This record gives sequence, C-alpha cells and structure tokens, in this order.
Amino acid sequence: MKTDRRRLMLIVALAVAVALPLLAQFGGRGRRFQRSYPPGMGWADESVRAEFFFTRLAYTDYGGGRGWGRGSWTTDWPDAEYHFMQGMRRLTMLDAAQGGRYVSPMDDELFEYPWIYAVEVGNWILDETEAERMREYLLRGGFLMVDDFHGGYEWAAFTDSMRRVFPDRPIIEIPESDEVLHVLYDLDQRIQIPGIRAAANGYTYERADGKVPYWRGIYDDEQRLMVAINFNMDLGDAWEHADDPRYPEPMTALAYRFGINYVIYAMTH
Repeated sequence: MKTDRRRLMLIVALAVAVALPLLAQFGGRGRRFQRSYPPGMGWADESVRAEFFFTRLAYTDYGGGRGWGRGSWTTDWPDAEYHFMQGMRRLTMLDAAQGGRYVSPMDDELFEYPWIYAVEVGNWILDETEAERMREYLLRGGFLMVDDFHGGYEWAAFTDSMRRVFPDRPIIEIPESDEVLHVLYDLDQRIQIPGIRAAANGYTYERADGKVPYWRGIYDDEQRLMVAINFNMDLGDAWEHADDPRYPEPMTALAYRFGINYVIYAMTH
C-alpha cells in the first residue's frame, strides 16, 4: 500500500492549487444499493476503475442498524460524495472516481482503500473483532477521517470504540506544523465548520457543549497520522450543500481544502 502511494507523489505534486469556487454543478469493487441518480451519483460499481474512491465505513450504530436507510453511516449520501469528488477531480490531478463505495470493517476489500470516511461516529459501535480489523488496516498504512459528531456525550461514545482500536495510543491535538495541514493547502484557519441547520440559524455549533472545534488525531510509531478527528464540526454537510445558497460558501471552500489535504496525505504517506 505504501509503495503504491509513493508512486502517486509526482501526480499529486501537480495538483492545481487554485482558489476554490462554489461547486454547484453535477458532475474496484464495493457493495452498492440499486438506486437511480444522475451520472456520477450513487455507488460506483465493479466496472469503475480509478486510483481513488470516496469510501465510507459501514458500521453498526446505537440504533442497531448497518443496513440501508437505518445506519448513521449513510448520512449526507450521495450528495457529499458527489460534490466532494467533483472538487477532487477539478482541483487535483488525482484519478478520482465519480460515485462512492463503502466497506465494513470485516470486508475483504477494506485494505484496498487508503482513505476511509466515517460520519456521525458519536453513534458508532465497533466490537472487539471489528476494532482489531480497523487497527490492522490503520497500522498497515490506512487512513480514517471521522466527522460530524458533537459534544461530550458523542465524544464519549466515539472514544469508547476508538479505545478498542488503539487502547495504547493517545488522541492528541494535531499540531499546526503537521504535514497534513500543509501537504497541498496551508490550513491555518481553524474555523468551526457547521452543519446546514446550525448555519441557517446563525450558529456554528450543534451542541451547547460543542462550541469549540477540535482537529485531533492518532499517530503511528513513525508519527504518521492514521486517524483525523474533526470534532464539533460537520464537513460532510459543507460538501453535501455545496450548491445550496443557504450554506456559507467560505465554509464549503474550507471543508474542501481540509478534505483534499486528508486525501493527498493518505495517498502519499
């Protein structure tokens, strides 16, 4: 996996680091559900070939569901995938697929995807076997981005499962000097990225005890970031509503920059 990523260094070095416009247009393997969406939306089937896929982690949640229409892991699908991948295709030279994919911790194809996105992790439950698989994935070079969870209660639920994955590795604040914040865009703005409901009501937070945003992470022994933790933020909503005039364009642009940096970092480290 690491050797393949190094091969991409020359490609991503050519990324088009231009100002982000408001992205308002439609534009492996992996299981999928049959739904009808415009081209580029929905799940990318087995016939699609690309260097990078937007891949969701399908997990069991506190509602007891991992299936379609019940799992928290499906939040913002498919618009978040669609708009974010349009940005990835426009702003970098990475061969990014249209459409998304998803894997559970126990799927054989887990190790085929260098970057995995887990949303609403304040609701997730990883059992010991799933945690062991996620630990293997991350230590073998995988990257997990978690997003859209808020406040002390959801933090506790997230860390309850995360401690099963890494009982001996601390969660720390990502330092401003970390390469993940500079691999393409220099991300010096630590601004809370809100969900659309909060933004429409003039707020940037969703919980009374979630007013402060945090960019946290878990590192391996070589100080490679394995887990990027976006706490008290909702980048998925910023991607999903990129073409919605109710959502602030500067927040969408910042969410794109963070997401793209995470992907480029995951593909090259």
